[in-house]
Amino acid sequence: MNALTPLGRNQRRQMKTVVMIPARFASTRFPGKPLAMLAVPGGGQKSLIHLTWEVAMQVRGVAEVHVVTDDERIRGAAEKFGASVLMTSDKCENGTERCADAMARYGLDADLVVNVQGDAPLTPPWFVEELIGAMADDAAAQVATPVLQCDPQSYGHFMADRQAGRVGATTAVFDARQHAMYFSKEVLPYIDPKKTFSRDVPVYHHVGVYAYRPPALAAYMAWPMGRLERLEGLEQLRFLENAHAVRCVVVDGRGRVFWEVNNPEDVARVEQVLRVLACPVT
Repeated sequence: MNALTPLGRNQRRQMKTVVMIPARFASTRFPGKPLAMLAVPGGGQKSLIHLTWEVAMQVRGVAEVHVVTDDERIRGAAEKFGASVLMTSDKCENGTERCADAMARYGLDADLVVNVQGDAPLTPPWFVEELIGAMADDAAAQVATPVLQCDPQSYGHFMADRQAGRVGATTAVFDARQHAMYFSKEVLPYIDPKKTFSRDVPVYHHVGVYAYRPPALAAYMAWPMGRLERLEGLEQLRFLENAHAVRCVVVDGRGRVFWEVNNPEDVARVEQVLRVLACPVT
């Protein structure tokens, strides 16, 4: 099987899925981010990595969930709340490299690896389930990632971050086959400020989750970091720069607010949503 040979029908029926949560301490914009403490409903606090792990543990159809890190502080915290931890090289440049390193280092057996980034505790489990289902249904897809159409509120967060000079969440642009054309930390596509939208905005928020077939992870590690990946700071651009398709899976928010912790300012946003989720309006 070469690096991009799709799995056959029988192999897809037996698809073993492993979730990895890459976490690094030395975040440029938010040092120590995985261990940042968030207030949780009912009192008390939990770390960002703890909350994300709890999301991953709710995903159906997953064989294993691991936190993958090179930092002993993260390891100690994760093992304390019961997570399986795989230690990786401190040379990993991003979460995709960290997943690939863990696969190779521990000889993990998996048909599909799902990377759930450790800064997104608001990721609904069904986003991951829909991503896994899309990969199971599309034998040709080697890499896929969820995208969520913005509503006016989330679009407003995007624009507020950019106007304040903050690097916020990522947007995705894709073609008619749902293959990614580009990902950016800018808000794409451009929209005339005079236009208003009462519901869905024609901007897609990239959800920080990836699904890879193991051969795609191995291929990724063989490529050097590309110019666009370096400029944008977006790991998935390495696939596009090497002419390998990334499928965008449009997911349904079902009325839930989705946001990541990209900057310290995002902690309060996420805490507010956690409170709302704990006390739904009936």
